[in-house]
Amino acid sequence: MEKSKRIIPAKESVYLDGPKPRINEFLFAWDLFKQFIRGFRTLHFVGPCITVFGSARFKETDQYYAVAREFGKRIAELGFTTMTGGGPGIMEAANRGAFENEGVSVGCNIRLPHEQYPNPYMHKWITFDYFFVRKVLLVKYSYAFIILPGGIGTMDEFFETYTLAQTKVITDFPIVLFGKEYYGPLMATLDMMIAKGTVSAEDKNLILLTDDIDDAMTHIQTYISKNFQIKKRRRLWWLLEKR
Repeated sequence: MEKSKRIIPAKESVYLDGPKPRINEFLFAWDLFKQFIRGFRTLHFVGPCITVFGSARFKETDQYYAVAREFGKRIAELGFTTMTGGGPGIMEAANRGAFENEGVSVGCNIRLPHEQYPNPYMHKWITFDYFFVRKVLLVKYSYAFIILPGGIGTMDEFFETYTLAQTKVITDFPIVLFGKEYYGPLMATLDMMIAKGTVSAEDKNLILLTDDIDDAMTHIQTYISKNFQIKKRRRLWWLLEKR
């Protein structure tokens, strides 16, 4: 009896092929370079950002959609740009809150097999082919990060940002986890890691877990006012950046 064979999707097979001719590897690197440059050009003048992460699956009627929308409004009032992953759900809500309250709203969208379309509440956005390129841009322009409930993608974004803060790659920028009930088990796991010695106890201080929007924004505003001063400076448009 002949064994059934697994059919590997075309895109997945690319990553399972192993080493390829050098020209293929060069073209892959060139494609990455072009995507980074496009991202830099698009986002260079968006101003200092606060990035909001969260699930694409929450509908407008969900409580967390309302919370994300309020965060977008508060970020606009603080004078910062709201940055998201550019899609639906939490991302749309945060962009919408900023957009509807005269704030700047931008996004870094991702091209997926089940197409994720940019939400309509952004002044600027760019769509990437690779998650890791997208994550670099979501972090590069931001001074603080708000993580609302989400799934695997949100956890990936949270832990990468957390690692960058823990290793001082980004300078202890505020990281807010919103939703004590949702993220309580995750924090319990972190406590277990601390007890086992795989995580330092002080690293937990890099995170604020809260259910209060006021507390979250005060935490962010206090850190920014103590550590940063926004100055106007002469810019060299060597990448032909777009205002």
